[in-house]
Formats: sequence, structure tokens, C-alpha cells
Amino acid sequence: MNSDAEQSHENTAENQNESVPGALQGEVWLTIQTYQAQSLIRGRRAADGKPAIMGLIGFADRLKSLWQAVRFDDPYADWWLLKVEEGVADIRAQLQGLQQRMDALITESNSALEFSVAQSSRPQRVSLQFANPYAFRAAQLLGEYDRLMCADMTLHYLGLDMPTDLIEQVSGSGRWVRRVFALPQGYHCLDVRRSDIRQGTPAAIKARERMGEIPQDILNGERLPSLRPLAFQQLNNNAIADSDEG
Repeated sequence: MNSDAEQSHENTAENQNESVPGALQGEVWLTIQTYQAQSLIRGRRAADGKPAIMGLIGFADRLKSLWQAVRFDDPYADWWLLKVEEGVADIRAQLQGLQQRMDALITESNSALEFSVAQSSRPQRVSLQFANPYAFRAAQLLGEYDRLMCADMTLHYLGLDMPTDLIEQVSGSGRWVRRVFALPQGYHCLDVRRSDIRQGTPAAIKARERMGEIPQDILNGERLPSLRPLAFQQLNNNAIADSDEG
């Protein structure tokens, strides 16, 4: 009789497991048209006296440690994640402003030529498997830079006039993207927490020496990244609250 009850319990558990949806899965791809943007996917290693350049893949990989450190209540991780968020937003806005000016030149051209913006005959399609949303925002940034390069090369190929300031800004836009990708390099994972900062522990002193004085509003949680994981303490508190309600 016990065996029948155990078998019934096992069948019930199996049915419950079968009724639970599996993990969500999907695919994300980035299509790149230009060699300028393609070179910023993986960046460049330091060699022959040339410094290394952080690419999108390395940027996303370094963000993993930032994202995880936020879970352990590291205020410096929050600070650097905020720098990434603001940096990506700022450069995207600047690129979009340049793109609008380029589009206006293409639209308002008095040329008798009919043309479309150049695209690659064999674009590179890159599968993106990132662990946090800021890496995807950076991928969008790289896509917008790629689009700008397509417009720039089209205008140059056709010999259409461009204002000097626009030429200079478009020429320097790749450095803007590289600066954003380099932002996580300033963060050092030192296992420091907000409680360490308030108590002035050796870990807090070392963090301040390596990364500077943490802004008070970030330490107090008044200014934080708009997208961030819950700290483990918050997760535990939520679990306890759920069990109390149950």
C-alpha cells in the first residue's frame, strides 16, 4: 500500500514538472556592414608597441564581474555600472545627432544622382549571448556607429560636400565608442560592501585607493543604475517574506 502511495506521489510530481514552462530562450544577432565597426567587436590585443583596444566582446565579459558584484552590495560596482549606463546613453545620443545631420545631407542633396546608402556585399552577422542588458545596449551603440560609417563612406564616395565640423566629429566617433568599451577596466573587484565603506575597513581603504572616493548618493542608494540585479540580501529578505506570508 505504501508503494502505491509513493508511486502516486511520484506521478503527481512528474505531472507538475511537465506543466512548468522551461527557461525562456531566444537569439540575438548584430549585423555589421563596415570594417570600422567590425574591428570593435573583438578589439585588438597589445602588440608591436600598439596598446590594446577593448572590443564589444571584452566589454561584455568585464560587465559580468560588475553585475555579480552588485549582487554582493558592492557600491563601486553600482558606481561603475552607472558610468557605463551614462556613457552608453551619452555616446548614442551624439551618434544619433551626427546621423541626423548625415541623413539631412543625403536627403537635401541637389545632385541629379539617385542613390542609396552603401551596404556590404557580405555583412558580418554576430550572435550575441550576453549576461546583462548593458552589453546589449553597447551592441546597439556599435550598430549605430556602423550605420554612421555607411553614410559617411557613401557621401565621400559620391563627392558630396560635408561641413568641416561634421567631418571631424564623424572621424572621431570611433574613439567615443572605444572610450565607452574601456569603462569597465577602471573597476577592480575587491570584495568590498557598503558596510565596509561605513566602517572604514581595510577593504574599503584599498578600494578608495584604487578607485577613488565613492559618491555619497551612490553609497546611500539614492542614485543607482536603472537596471541592476537584486542584492543577495534583498533576495533572501524577499524569500523570507514570501515564506512568512505562506
